[in-house]
Amino acid sequence: MSADSTPLQSFAVINEAVQTLGNGGLVAFPTETVYGLGADAKNPEAINKIFSAKGRPSNHPLIVHLAAPDQLDQAQVDWVPVLAPWVRDLSEDALKLVNTFWPGPLTLVFRKDKSVLNELTGGQDTVAIRSPAHPIAQELLRQFKGGVVAPSANRFGKVSPTSAADVRSEFEDIPGLLILDGGDCEVGIESTIIDLSSGDHAILLRPGLITPSEIFAKTGIRVHLPGESNASEQDATLTRVSGSLRAHYAPTTPLRMYASGRVLDALSEFPDIKSCVAVAVWDSDSSLSEGGHPSVHFEEVIVPSDSAIFASRLYRSLRDLDQQGWDLILFPEPPVGEEWDGVRDRLQRACFGSGPSSSSQANS
Repeated sequence: MSADSTPLQSFAVINEAVQTLGNGGLVAFPTETVYGLGADAKNPEAINKIFSAKGRPSNHPLIVHLAAPDQLDQAQVDWVPVLAPWVRDLSEDALKLVNTFWPGPLTLVFRKDKSVLNELTGGQDTVAIRSPAHPIAQELLRQFKGGVVAPSANRFGKVSPTSAADVRSEFEDIPGLLILDGGDCEVGIESTIIDLSSGDHAILLRPGLITPSEIFAKTGIRVHLPGESNASEQDATLTRVSGSLRAHYAPTTPLRMYASGRVLDALSEFPDIKSCVAVAVWDSDSSLSEGGHPSVHFEEVIVPSDSAIFASRLYRSLRDLDQQGWDLILFPEPPVGEEWDGVRDRLQRACFGSGPSSSSQANS
């Protein structure tokens, strides 16, 4: 059954989703970042259903989603009982990050409690956890009263879904999949991932909406980039996390990025020049010119020059363009700056994985 007739889910539908999870089934649900394909984090058979449905390698770890504690008019929310069953130790910095950014698009990696299933950690000694900032996700997690693992609700390596319709189109061959419709995702790209498992410093494993500068400004915690000289030798063997493979988020249509004013350089990668090219152009730029290039038909697609709005629309744009029959999609290189690192990361991986052979690339 698909339960996606309205963005506002009834209690009955949430209850059905809770029962489905409890019975070892899969439920697709909205978060503020992208839609997730959820399963009971304590049920190895259910977790394996996720890997099977997505075509995801079993050593690629999943993120555990947890409900926020009921505040009950408390001045300070107590996250310790929520996290205690999952993590081995909770540092002061970890609690500071949790209290500042949860619920929200920030995933934290901890040394895992011995009870956490190897099926969800990819065999590592760490576990990735977040609390999503979406009312439907929170209601589902609260009523389920347990952790839910939920990678993006799409085939592995393909463009992440930001609407219930995207999920339906990805999993048409799973007619019984329960889909909770929460409208379009607000953030639009996956969460920032910070590794706290070394115990002595925080390492950025995946950029997202929440940047190291924002973390430092709000908590005083410095987030190190992988390989920084003052970070420990553990950086040499970074924790594996979701979305870290070179090819990911990829459309079937070839996708490339171009530097400002260098559209033709991007086209030169294709000696058998294609005839129909969709070119994304900043809303602040003047129109492209096709003069002198009669063999190529350009069509402009305006994209926002605000980083947060760009992120919220990125996957929607890639999905739509991928379905329109273009021979090539060109996107402008994002500007320099931390606030653009998340979308730059997604676009680079999408470019590498794109094209008709993207399925095999994503698995390599």
